[in-house]
Amino acid sequence: MENIRNFCIIAHIDHGKSTLSDRLLEMTQTVEKRKISEQMMDTMELEQEKGITIKLQPATMKYKEYTLNLIDTPGHVDFGYEVSRSLAAVDGAVLLVDCTQGVQAQTLANLYQAIEQDLEIVPVLNKIDLPNADIEKTKKEIVHIIGCDPDDILCVSGKTGEGVEKLMEEIIKKVPAPNGNPEKPLRAMIFDSKYDSYKGVLAYVRIVDGTVKAEDDIRLMVGGRDAHIIEVGKFTPSLVKLDSLETGDIGYIATGLKSVDQCKVGDTISFQSNVKKGEIETLPGYKDVRPMVYASFYPTDGEDYNQFRDALDKLKLNDAALTFEGESSLALGRGFRIGFLGLLHLEIIRERLLREFDFEPVITTPSVVYEIVLSNGENKKIYSAAEMPEANIIKEVREPHVKLDIISPSQYLGNVMELVRSVTRAKYLSTEYIDETRLVLSFDAPLAEVIVNLHDGIQSATSGFASFSYEMIGYVAADLVRMDVYVAEEKIEAFSQVVPKEKANAEGSRIVKKLKDVIPRQNFLVKLQAAVGGTFIGRENIAPFRKDVTGHLYGGDITRKRKLLEKQKRGKKRMKGVGRVDIPQKAFLEVLKR
Repeated sequence: MENIRNFCIIAHIDHGKSTLSDRLLEMTQTVEKRKISEQMMDTMELEQEKGITIKLQPATMKYKEYTLNLIDTPGHVDFGYEVSRSLAAVDGAVLLVDCTQGVQAQTLANLYQAIEQDLEIVPVLNKIDLPNADIEKTKKEIVHIIGCDPDDILCVSGKTGEGVEKLMEEIIKKVPAPNGNPEKPLRAMIFDSKYDSYKGVLAYVRIVDGTVKAEDDIRLMVGGRDAHIIEVGKFTPSLVKLDSLETGDIGYIATGLKSVDQCKVGDTISFQSNVKKGEIETLPGYKDVRPMVYASFYPTDGEDYNQFRDALDKLKLNDAALTFEGESSLALGRGFRIGFLGLLHLEIIRERLLREFDFEPVITTPSVVYEIVLSNGENKKIYSAAEMPEANIIKEVREPHVKLDIISPSQYLGNVMELVRSVTRAKYLSTEYIDETRLVLSFDAPLAEVIVNLHDGIQSATSGFASFSYEMIGYVAADLVRMDVYVAEEKIEAFSQVVPKEKANAEGSRIVKKLKDVIPRQNFLVKLQAAVGGTFIGRENIAPFRKDVTGHLYGGDITRKRKLLEKQKRGKKRMKGVGRVDIPQKAFLEVLKR
């Protein structure tokens, strides 16, 4: 155990975590030079294409007499819980900062998580080989946020390998050896899991106490599942089978379980016999991963419903955070309400459905989970606006709030403040300067407005120089109402939204104006209406086509013309009573856009 070092790399998106991991694998000869490719730790095609880490990846390396266990973590806010469990599985963290961009929002968010876990921080500047690298300025930013000595900050280039050997020496010197007792019964913490079609669910684990080997009978203590181990091993980063995993090791246990749902991140693994005797305490920090955002996905063709369900089942094999259930809509037919960790998670699932299963679903407006307190005192969670009860039986509506941190160059301060004020109901909390030119703005903001309105707006307002992250605070009471949309006097539930009461009129007008542009004209007048309760707050008309019924007349009395026009009018009135408007898919996508 004295020669084991467990560490992870934390950074903002695109600061070079995966490239630095490649150099570490190359220098320790964990992977043969001829097999080294760019972003080896990013195993999904989508990760390599987008240049982001979606799924964390461990690797075990040998350097001199030391065993280095690395976990390459995702950088995006959606995967914050995965990052927190990865941090709990290691003893030190390499804080990586791109010296062409400086400290950014996710750098801070992940750093605070690492400090909470009491990890040893190794500060590192990356991309020093680039011509626009500003080493001294970035060093000042790091000194400001963690209070270290400027000489302790290492300078490396993940691309060229410069300074990487010195970094490995520093990791060995600074990161402590793992604690744990090899004599105690087994306790292992699951920090991720993956489905393998031959071995069942692979639990990625850190062995906290004891030893584990193939053929052992284990229990997942929180999930209450029993399993018989098929094999154990380590990552290089491919799977390498071993006889056993010892205290302090990071590796995998092939459980034979059929779904990652049964093998939850943060759970504790121990032997069945010890659990039955009540000798084992679960490791701290476990929590259920709950979706933050819900959206409805409908197959383009109603006949594809069953294949669509199969596709979602296959995606769920490897993604325990994905939850879905069937629902139906008059306008769109049968589909699924799906829960996501955030909008990036939604984007990834949509992209995977298209690439792996050739499905391009119709997606309704993403919404968050609201808490409703009914007048009889009962608490109820609602996952879409269509589930919201009538206003007369609601005592209080609560919405999820987050602490929003925006890091921006100081010259865009006015733009950011104006944007946040105009598109959200956020409350300003504080401003902190990282250095003379960059600052952190903190707000208390409703999650619904952060996920839908903010990303593109901030990029525009700051010419792409700002970044933001958020963390859940809790539920806060708010004056919210359900807004319904009627097309030809028929309520279309897919367009229903929960909106702040003071913005309902503006939002209602916006939606009916958009729908007027995208719904095609009919042979009869189509009314578009937005309503809150029994009150209509927005109205547009789509004018009907008009056939020239008097065109064939060639003179004669005016009453002949009037008679034909009256007949046409009665026909249109009848048609309006039975006519149903087909709403194109484009309309649902347009309502999403701000």
